Formats: sequence, C-alpha cells, structure tokens
Amino acid sequence: MATVPNNTYKNPTMLPSNRQILFAISSICFALIAVALYLQHIQQMLPCPLCVIQRYMFLAIGIASLVAAISGKVREGTILALLAALGGLWAVGKHLWVIAHPGFSCGIDPMETILNKIPTAEYLPWLFRADGLCEGATDSLLGLAIPQWSAVWFVVLTVLLAFVLIRKPGKQVR
Repeated sequence: MATVPNNTYKNPTMLPSNRQILFAISSICFALIAVALYLQHIQQMLPCPLCVIQRYMFLAIGIASLVAAISGKVREGTILALLAALGGLWAVGKHLWVIAHPGFSCGIDPMETILNKIPTAEYLPWLFRADGLCEGATDSLLGLAIPQWSAVWFVVLTVLLAFVLIRKPGKQVR
C-alpha cells in the first residue's frame, strides 16, 4: 500500500497564495475581455461608451494583477487593481442607472466622441471603439443583461482584491 508523504499536504485548509489569486484574477479579466469581443464581433452587440470604460477597467485590473503576481509587488499591484475595480463599479453603476432611466441619452453621447479620440481607440478600434448606445444595452446572457454581468464580476474582483490586500502574508501556501 502506497503512503502519501507527510509534506505533500501540510494543511488542506490553507488558501492559495496571493500571487496565485492575482494570476486567477488576471485570467478572469482577460477571459471577460475575450467574451466582450465575442459578443461584439460575432453576436454584433456594439459596445457603448460605458461598456468601453468597463473594458479599460477590466484590462487595468488584469494587467495590474499580472504584473503584481510576476514581479512580487503584490501590495502595490493589488492597490492599483483595486482602484481600477472601484472605477469599474462606478462605470457599471452609471450604466445600470442609464438603462433604468431610458431617455437619459438623446442618441448622441458626448462620451462616445471623447472615447473614440483616445489613441487606444484609434489604434485598436476593434477593442476600444464605442459604437453603441448605453441605454440600448439590454441584451441578456443567461438571464442577466451584459452590464449586470459586469457588475457581478466587478464585485467578485473587488472582494478578491480586498481579500489579497488585507490578508496576512503568512496565511498562504507558497
């Protein structure tokens, strides 16, 4: 009968390391951007200005988390990612408010003009160009509107990042 070495599982209740959590957060963010691109280019769901702002926030969270995990600057990267997550919560909150109050937009959104002139939108229009109306984002995916899904993910990411930030470094597997 084979035996398991004692050092294989020191404590099965220990949580993953902060770096592992940051890698997971980064992967989630990049996957969410991939889903957004699928919805835009395959399902023809045009992103509105607030959708594009949320993309920027997801990318900022993903990049900050990845850099923090790779470089070992966990606290600094987590703070930057958390600020981006809070910015994303603001943007999605505004988005949900606009959807709940139709008629807020007159059809021409000044934010669209500003966003589409940012260099990233000019060089990567397939990712950052805003062509839709914020109040028209009512298409659903698995029962929730796309902005509602964004809200769910921003909340999940905010909670995970706050956990990484307040967690004691000694309580993790290396």
